[in-house]
Order: sequence, then C-alpha cells, then structure tokens
Amino acid sequence: MNIGVMKSLDAVIGRLAASLLARPDVTPRPCPITTILLIRPGGIGDAVHLIPAIDAVKAAYPDAAIDILAEKRNSAIFRLSPHVRRIFHYDRPAELFHALRTPYDVVVDTEQWHRLSAVVARLTRAPRLIGFATNERARLFTHPIAYAQDDYEIDSFFRLLAPLGIEPREVSGPFLAVPPAAVERAEVLLEKLVGKAYVTIFPGASIPERRWGAERFGRIAGLLAALGVAVVVVGGREDAGLGETIIGGGGGLNLAGRTSLSETAAVIRKSALLLGGDSGVLHIAVGLGIPTVSLFGPGRAKKWAPRGDRHLVIDKGLPCSPCTTFGTTPPCPIAARCMSDITVDEVFTAVTVLLTATGGLPSACRKGC
Repeated sequence: MNIGVMKSLDAVIGRLAASLLARPDVTPRPCPITTILLIRPGGIGDAVHLIPAIDAVKAAYPDAAIDILAEKRNSAIFRLSPHVRRIFHYDRPAELFHALRTPYDVVVDTEQWHRLSAVVARLTRAPRLIGFATNERARLFTHPIAYAQDDYEIDSFFRLLAPLGIEPREVSGPFLAVPPAAVERAEVLLEKLVGKAYVTIFPGASIPERRWGAERFGRIAGLLAALGVAVVVVGGREDAGLGETIIGGGGGLNLAGRTSLSETAAVIRKSALLLGGDSGVLHIAVGLGIPTVSLFGPGRAKKWAPRGDRHLVIDKGLPCSPCTTFGTTPPCPIAARCMSDITVDEVFTAVTVLLTATGGLPSACRKGC
C-alpha cells in the first residue's frame, strides 16, 4: 500500500480506533514467555536497528519463538536474523489475519508514532502488550514506554524490553547474518573486482531532500579511482540511472537494481567502506560491521547516525536541521542546503581518512599516492 495512503488512514481510522478500543488489563496473569510477536512497520532503517533487540530477547528467552509482523518494503531485513521464526506482512491482509489469530504471550509494537500498529497489537489480545506512549496509542498497551526524539534508535528499542526484564546493552560488532546463497551471488557479480579494494556507494534516499547528487558521488568515484580504489554502486531499480552517472566511463561497477536486499548486504560486506546518505542501506553496513561515511541533513543524527570510530558523520548542523520528526520531513524553503552545502572535498577527505585508519587503501597509497 502507498505510504501516504497508510499515513492518511492512520490519522483518521487509527486515531478513532485507538480512542475507542477497550484498554487492556494492566495486571496480566503471570505466564511463561514462549511466543513473542514484534510489530515493525516502516522502512529498512528501523528494521535494522531492531535486530539487536531481537538478539537480546533470544538471549534472555532462548526457548521462545519470535515472529515478526513487518511490511513488504522492510521484511527482507529480518531474514538477516537467525532468531526470527516467521515473518508476517502487515500490508498483506491474509498474513495480517494469520498473525492476529496466532496466540502470543507478548506482543511488542515497535512503531514510534502511527496508531494502526498499536490497534493491531491490541487486537491480538496478548496478555502483555508493550509499545511507545507517543499519543493515543499509549492506552492500548499494558506497558506504555516513553520515547525521545534524540535517543539513539537502538537504545529506544532496548527500552521496550524493560518489561521483559532485559537491560540495555552496548552493541558492538556485526549483528546481521548474510545467507550463503546471497554471498555466492555477490561473488559472481563482483568477479571483475576480485583482489581489488572497493568502496560501496548508495546514492539513493527515501526523499529528495536527503539526496546529495549523482554528479558529486561521481567525482568521488573518480578521485578514488586515481588511488586504485574501485566503486560499486548499489540501490534499487530507481537508482540505476544514478549508478551509471557515478561510475561514468571508469572502472566502477553499477549493481543498482540488480540485487536483492540480501545480495546487497553481501556486496557491502566485502567492501572496504560504504558512502551514502541517511538511509536503510547505511544502517545495513553498520549492522555488517563495515566502516561508513554518512551524509546527514534533514534526518536526526543523534537518533540515526552510526556510532564509533569506524564511522564518520558529515552534518553541517544548520539552524533549521534536523527537521524530520517521526519520519515526516516538511517542504524545504532553502532547497535542502543542509545537503548541498556538503562539499566533495570534505567527503573525499573523510573517505580517505577512514580508509587509511581501517586499512582499506591499497598498500602503495598508504605509503603515499
């Protein structure tokens, strides 16, 4: 279903249903936790940030079965977790009804604002219902949890686990697992680059305000080629034209529109670094333990930017940014200067500094190109 349509339905039907449904019993009967449903509508980035929480649930309840109710656009991420039993689709009615008919001991709605997912959680009639208390949705949970715009999103998801007796923890190292079939497919696609270091570039974005521009990424590709570092462009079919612009006539490889999400992850995992904007693909790289250089503008860096010394974040920090709240970005009256003010020179410097620090440059360049 169209994202705009879903938001409109949520504003009317979701608000009404959240207000009319009976509140759950906030003192549920004690029972063992053997089945858990996590609801995660939305984009890829949210789904990636939820994986460490899934790992923590499985560590605390190793015998529990964990199911996911996601959307078609983000569900493939959960195939990168070995702890997920089944994936239902929120936007496929038959699968939604199947999830509603399945008995669960705990249902955790991880959506941050929209109400329809909270309504779905309430309709499961699970004895423990957990979710963020950001609006009318709070009344539908046995355990409403506070949410803050400036908290790192992984930390926010860990907060949802407090009613299950799970403490927040530091996330270090890779937490996504790439299927072997995807690895084999990536090796075929990358055959011409065997033995050569490459940087993955993702030029896409969910909204125009987050785009930096294919021409600028192309200049980065040219500068990297001069250092002996290839570029591989990833993305969806809509990014294929951008990929051709970026690699130009050089020795790069344009895989945009040619890989599944799992195969994209396999390509990223073999790269020296990922360069891109605030996007789900950026977060996949973080989940794979790959160094990143990320470009932030409208998005909230405090909440979404990668952490650690293997990640460099470029954010001009204009007075009007960040302007995105609960996934909605208002029209920009200054043509997204927060992105256009980021220069090729500062991005190339960040990329080469990080490649040098992580050993991603060819040996000749490390001695001085």
